[in-house]
Amino acid sequence: MKYLRVLFVFIPISIVLELMHASPIFLFVASALAIMPLAGLMGEATEEISVYSGPRIGGFLNATFGNATELIISFFALKEGLFDVVKASIAGSVIGNILLVLGASMLAGGLKYKTQKFNRGVVDVSSSMLLFAVIGLSIPAIFTHTINPELLNTSRYEGLSVGVAFLMFAIYLLSLYFSFHTHKDLYGSEHEETVEAKWSLKKAVMVLVGATVIIALESEFLVGSVEPMTKAIGLSEFFVGIILIPIIGNAAEHSTAILMALKNKMDVAVEIAIGSSLQIILFVAPILVFLSLLFTPMSIVFNEFELISLIVAVLIANKVSGDGQSNWLEGVQLIAVYIIIAISFFII
Repeated sequence: MKYLRVLFVFIPISIVLELMHASPIFLFVASALAIMPLAGLMGEATEEISVYSGPRIGGFLNATFGNATELIISFFALKEGLFDVVKASIAGSVIGNILLVLGASMLAGGLKYKTQKFNRGVVDVSSSMLLFAVIGLSIPAIFTHTINPELLNTSRYEGLSVGVAFLMFAIYLLSLYFSFHTHKDLYGSEHEETVEAKWSLKKAVMVLVGATVIIALESEFLVGSVEPMTKAIGLSEFFVGIILIPIIGNAAEHSTAILMALKNKMDVAVEIAIGSSLQIILFVAPILVFLSLLFTPMSIVFNEFELISLIVAVLIANKVSGDGQSNWLEGVQLIAVYIIIAISFFII
């Protein structure tokens, strides 16, 4: 987090660029760099509040705010009617967490330690949930495969997306109850060690609120510059949504996973990577579908390229993490698959 703080300078820079109506390319880059340290600050504030609230409420806060940056950026994209960007960012976040973050963690930790072990039981539960989530996204897409894509964001299919979103959100709530109540013994005691608060509760809450407000402002700048920026440099909005926005929104969380792996805490690294992916599909995606009802209803139907990438990512992650241990070569394999997918989306 410390090395990201130097990027705070881009907050005033982005505001000045917006007021000057500067090039959308510069505005996009400045707002993206400004969001990265703010996301890290939000996570740090949430951790501090968790110390005061206790592990159960703290876990809920971490689950809620873990992908808040992604949710805020997607909300403004949703408001602008950029449905392709929103759905691509959802798919990109899942793919990035499973392949890039988990892969980088396994690679970094594997270069320092020959073999690293993690809680296989937790991974099995998370992997099953992840597989369910991808199936939940795939069935509506297969069902509507022969339908004109222009009809998907209409009231005719609004009920399908809302129904799927409701079921996913319900599963998300049940998964929280499962992990924090009925089967909390399944999860290791590694997170239950006593931690002293560095901030007062008042300061933590104020920082969390302040960071959220500024992220909302920067997200509006970012989303507003997407269309003119992509036209100016020849990038597709699809590539921006599936590769760039997930990296921007989750940079701080990604670095935390790698640092945990370097400390030989692969349980935490795997939990961040897979757990964050689950939150995106089961929490962020349904919330965005519900919010879209305030503007233009957005379908939860993903295109074929996104679905294939999601399925491939989940299958290879299950295979690599199924034995409860990792090494650097497995990390390289995950990163390689991510690069192949990224190149493919860039060309598309």
